[in-house]
Parts: sequence; structure tokens; C-alpha cells
Amino acid sequence: MKPVESKTILSVNKHPSSWFGVKYSLNLYRGCELQCIYCDSRSERYGIDDFHNVTVKTNALQLLDKELAAKRKRATVGTASMSDPYTHTERKLHLTRSALELIARHRFPVHITTKSNLILRDVDVLEELNRVYASVAFTITTADDELAARIEPYAPSPTDRFKALGVLSALGITTSITMMPILPFLEDDPANVRAIVDKAAAYGVRHIVAAFGMTLRDRQRDYYFRKLDELFPGTREKYERRFGEAYQARANQYAKLAAAFHEACRRHGISTAMPSYESVNAAVQLRLFD
Repeated sequence: MKPVESKTILSVNKHPSSWFGVKYSLNLYRGCELQCIYCDSRSERYGIDDFHNVTVKTNALQLLDKELAAKRKRATVGTASMSDPYTHTERKLHLTRSALELIARHRFPVHITTKSNLILRDVDVLEELNRVYASVAFTITTADDELAARIEPYAPSPTDRFKALGVLSALGITTSITMMPILPFLEDDPANVRAIVDKAAAYGVRHIVAAFGMTLRDRQRDYYFRKLDELFPGTREKYERRFGEAYQARANQYAKLAAAFHEACRRHGISTAMPSYESVNAAVQLRLFD
């Protein structure tokens, strides 16, 4: 763990509608201890040289309090663009929890993306945030706990993530699944897609956003290929033959995956659109004036 001081803590997203309506992005940590083998944040564009080591912004809370107070527009604060907000260091530091308490105090809406059921530690703060708006998305790319343990070695199992979603859904918090990336040759099976949707429905999830494939950028590609050689011998060669040096690695059976996904979502009444504070407010206003 490396402590640093930061000059700012909130960055402005120019296209909030592209990711759960997040206008202000919050990264308390850089680097991530969950160590998913496919993580795009290893790529050079993010400038994190030692992704397995976590950098902690020691003055983050003071900056957040000041910057929220200065915002004229109350819009969604979102986490997890550079690191899971519930990386293992969070168990000791409670930095994410303290940040959520500040966001609640300033009455801003919030969106959290995570892979960790540690978020359940903070349900009291999430309930307070939900008086304005709280949204939580869990990333789940396979329903198979054994496969997940290989590709997401230090993340809680999909089973534990589904259970956490069930708790949050029961509390009335907006819950979603980000079904991405779906890894070619490992997860791109219609049965896997249907299993995720079926379990999501069983745990009260009302939104799933999917992307069938993955990115393969510079350092991300190098690390991922090394892990494929270690964990799935022969799979790297399949990637090299099919994708070469391409940036995008589209899942096999793309049309079948998309069809299976949309059919399962229709069957369970699950939306494939991202929820947001703005869309919820618009729906409430429409009901008021109907």
C-alpha cells in the first residue's frame, strides 16, 4: 500500500448517460487487490505501473467534502473507474464508507460498481443515500464459482455477489449487473449468459447491461496472455489466431449470446438499459402528471 496526496478527487464525466448517469467520478484507490486477469485498468492509458499494489489518496476525504460543497449541480457521484471501491485495503481503512457518508451528508445521488460483498458492511449508509438515490452494480461474467476463482482470484464468488444483490434489492436500492467482459473461449456460451440472467432474476435484480467480448490493450494483453498460458493452456493461441493485434476481442457466437441474453431478460422482465438518477426522476415526474 502506497500513500499519496492528490490535488483533486472528483473528475467530470462529459458523457454521464454512457455509464449509469455518473457525472462526477470518484477514485479513492489506484490499483486493485482483486487481481482479475482481464482488467483493462492495467493498460498504459491509465498510468498505473504497479497494478497489484494499491495507492491510497490520503487527503481524499478532505478534498471530497470541499469539492461536493462547491458543486452547483447535484448529480450522480460514481465509483470504480480505476479500482474496485471495496478492494481488500478498504476493510482496514474504511475510506469508501467515509466517502459515502460525506456524499449522503451533501445529499448527492450515488452509483457504485463493485465485485465485493463487503459493500454489505455499509448498508446503513446506502439506505441513507437512497433517500436521494443509490444504485449498485455488481460485475458478474460467469455463474460458475470455480471458473470465477481462476479469472478473478481474489474477488468474492459470483454466488456471494448474487446474495449481496438480493440483500440490496430487498432494501429498495437500485441493483444492476454489469455482464462484462464476456471472455472469448472461456465464458461465451449461451448457457452461461442464461444462468446469469436467471440467477439475477431470482435475487431481485431489475437491470443487466452486457458486452460480449473484451478489450486487449498493450499491458493488459500481455498480462492476460501470461495468465492464459498458466491457467488455460492452449487458449492464448486461439486468441492470437482469431484476434491478432486487434484492440477488440469479440465473443464467439455473438449473435447467439445476444439472442439468449435478450430472450432471458424479456422472460424475467429485466431491463437491459442502465438505470440512473435522472431516469428515475423523469419517471416519477411523468407519474405525477399522468
